[in-house]
Amino acid sequence: MTAAIRLAGLEKVYQGGKHALRGVDLEVPRGSIFGLLGPNGAGKSTLINILAGLVVKTAGTAEVWGFDIDRHPRNARVSLGVVPQELLFDTFFTPWETLELQAGLFGVPPGDRQTTELLRKVRLEDKAHAYARTLSGGMKRRLLIAKALVHRPPVVILDEPTAGVDIELRQMLWDYVRELHAAGTTIVLTTHYLEEAEELCDRIAIVNHGRIVVNTDKHELLSRVQEKRIDLVLGQDLHAAPVIAGATRVELTGERSLSIVYDKTRLQAGAVLAQVRAAGLSVVDVSTREADLEDVFLQLTGEPA
Repeated sequence: MTAAIRLAGLEKVYQGGKHALRGVDLEVPRGSIFGLLGPNGAGKSTLINILAGLVVKTAGTAEVWGFDIDRHPRNARVSLGVVPQELLFDTFFTPWETLELQAGLFGVPPGDRQTTELLRKVRLEDKAHAYARTLSGGMKRRLLIAKALVHRPPVVILDEPTAGVDIELRQMLWDYVRELHAAGTTIVLTTHYLEEAEELCDRIAIVNHGRIVVNTDKHELLSRVQEKRIDLVLGQDLHAAPVIAGATRVELTGERSLSIVYDKTRLQAGAVLAQVRAAGLSVVDVSTREADLEDVFLQLTGEPA
């Protein structure tokens, strides 16, 4: 089956010599929620803007839903909905007018438009005829999502959709992303909230310095980090950390608390606890922590999320 998005040898060099993309090869499977992650300046926005027709690529090919963006620009553009980071609106239009205008620009006949339904889906039905300038930041974010969906695109790119929104709205947006996905829409999500990617995405690519450094299944990606941590509360005070054979790091985190980091492929939790007891220490409480996507991100890019 043709990929939802296919990039081959994609390059972008801006005037002045900045090399934003360096031979990017990428396929986004149809029907997936695909995470596109990377530090600031990695090239994510350039990639998205090329697909949206806002930036002209320097070299390579790009397809959306099987349509080459150069040979079939109209079909490629109609196949894509983009929710940008920036809250861009005509402040004197109402949400209803904004969606109606956008639908008209995409050639959606009046009888086929879904303006009321979209406003209801993003919980803006009661603000349908209020000026956009009177909407809160969260409402504007939701209106952007509705605006990207007026022409029923099979592929939707959400560029930092929950940046700067509260937890309640973020959860609502997560639920709506899942609803879109269940209806068959392919979702590409860029985010700085790694827990968001970990929660929603089934496949993740990481961009760094204009290159794809990893593109794989989320669970396979998480399995690459083999470190595990055990946090212990002990029954006596400690003045120095005990020696634990095979541990990567052992450190005191309090008078009676100890953190032990180890490679789970070489050492088991039971063996770690046995060494603690052999050192004459009594264990009152135990908690463990597996590596998460933030650990993987840091390992692959060398930069915090």
